[in-house]
Amino acid sequence: MYSGSSDGESHEAATQRKIPPVSSMLWVRNLRRYIGSGAGLGSEALMELETKRILLDIFKEKQQKSAEAGSIPSFYKKKPEEGSISHRVQRLAKYRFLKKQSDLLLNADDLDAMWVCLRENCVIDDATGAEKMNYEDFCHIASVCTEQIGPKCRRFFSPSNFMKFEKDESGRIAILPFYLYVMRTVSLTQARIDMSELDEDSDGFLQPHEMEAYIRGLIPNLAQLRDMPAAFVQMYCRIAAHKFFFFCDPHRRGKACIKKVLLSNCLQELMELHQESEEEVTDTEQAENWFSLTSAQRICDMFLALDKDMNGTLSKQELKEYADGTLTEIFIERVFDEHVRRGKTGAGNNREMDFESFLDFVLALENKDTPEGLTYLFRCLDLNGRGFLTTADIHSLFRDVHHKWIEGGNYELCIEDVRDEIWDMVKPVDPLKISLGDLLACKQGGTVASMLIDVRGFWAHDNRENLLQEEEEPEEES
Repeated sequence: MYSGSSDGESHEAATQRKIPPVSSMLWVRNLRRYIGSGAGLGSEALMELETKRILLDIFKEKQQKSAEAGSIPSFYKKKPEEGSISHRVQRLAKYRFLKKQSDLLLNADDLDAMWVCLRENCVIDDATGAEKMNYEDFCHIASVCTEQIGPKCRRFFSPSNFMKFEKDESGRIAILPFYLYVMRTVSLTQARIDMSELDEDSDGFLQPHEMEAYIRGLIPNLAQLRDMPAAFVQMYCRIAAHKFFFFCDPHRRGKACIKKVLLSNCLQELMELHQESEEEVTDTEQAENWFSLTSAQRICDMFLALDKDMNGTLSKQELKEYADGTLTEIFIERVFDEHVRRGKTGAGNNREMDFESFLDFVLALENKDTPEGLTYLFRCLDLNGRGFLTTADIHSLFRDVHHKWIEGGNYELCIEDVRDEIWDMVKPVDPLKISLGDLLACKQGGTVASMLIDVRGFWAHDNRENLLQEEEEPEEES
């Protein structure tokens, strides 16, 4: 029995050995030759074959270049040319990726459903009345939300997310901060997708016209900007985009990093315009928010009022009228030296400030306490471009403030006393000079800058105790 089975197996093996390999068959060779020539293929198959050949050529070319270069790595990649196959493939891949990311986001209905789930499955804290949940509730809500909304909400209910929030003595977290976290994450992700769609060269940076296009797309969704006159939209986008570049493009390269834009306070300030009720926003808050329609119109009116000859630029004489003429002449001179570009029509003293430079100027003065604003002002204060201020610099800068102070009918003061006070406020590392780092570290850099460039700023510092008392009195009455 065993021998019969063995004979059968040997016969079968012998039969298999007699069958020639597939590659040697004539019909297989003819079919491969036919397909390889491209004859008989449809247009899609031909395109696929051509793409494969191009990609193979590119791969071989890169391999050859790498072999020739040796161990030196490539640090520069040329961007694909407009209309080329690689450019089209890149755009298509980018579109599909962003579409996929967008589909994974929670929409408004999903967020509403999540809030309902959170409120229905939480517990009320007896002491504070706050709605809270422990980790078991958290996991249960995750299951309910997954059933009602889908798996795309599951990533918010991870153990690490639960641990991010402050817990009470019972290990519970409040549902409101968690829900706000989800909303902010969704909002920032959507903003990144929208910005990436406008990023034409896909380098992770936005150019001014791309940033303006993003803001223009937001206007219909921002309650406080919906009634903006159509004729003012372009100017508004220009003003709004400039603040992003002032804070997110410190080296003035003409492009702002998308990640830095998303993490900046500028985007948060812009999103505050979502508030629909006019009662929720006071006139003061609107004026302080750079992105409000009131603020944008104020900037335009200010520039037009200063531009006496109506040539679209500001001369030194015209800029001296800014803030009712309280800025010192030496500061205005330094602004033109450091921050006003030389135009084609003139040089030196004939230079004039365009609208873009004026926006930088206003942003710096209105944000003196920020690193970006203080950096702008420090370049003006550094009279000799040495990277630090000496006692002689402080004396030269404050001399103009002192002159305006006396003209205003104020009491006589000693410049040396003011200089010593500034030194005490800053406490520089080197006792003989003040650097930009010293001004940033002392947390009073904005005040010091105001004292040296603006007589009104020095008056506010000199009367700080009275001003503080006036601010406290209305609060006590209310």
